[in-house]
Amino acid sequence: MDENVNTNLGKFLQLARESKQLSLRAVEKATGVSNAYLSQVESGKIKQPSPTILHKLSELFEVSYADLLVLAGHPIPSENDSADKLPRTPDRFGMVTPDEEQALVEYLAFLRSRKGRKE
Repeated sequence: MDENVNTNLGKFLQLARESKQLSLRAVEKATGVSNAYLSQVESGKIKQPSPTILHKLSELFEVSYADLLVLAGHPIPSENDSADKLPRTPDRFGMVTPDEEQALVEYLAFLRSRKGRKE
């Protein structure tokens, strides 16, 4: 990871904390993240804090979670990312009529019932 990116994250978090007039101990109390860990993040000794910690800090400091992820070097999920990578039915079969779609739904229900799956 680029050392400069990590320094920028630490400095950004320190400035955000100071702008809220919070001590490291106050941040610890509000987020549950130890003040020693926070100090190491701010100083750049922690190279890549977890997204969970960054989320807690973004909420407390009222800063963009996405910006913190970028500064920490984490990938940002895009709106186009999908957990389901399979093509949708029209993409796989071409256009289907409403009757064909209903038949496919019924057949899928039949297959699932045979495997003991619920719809």
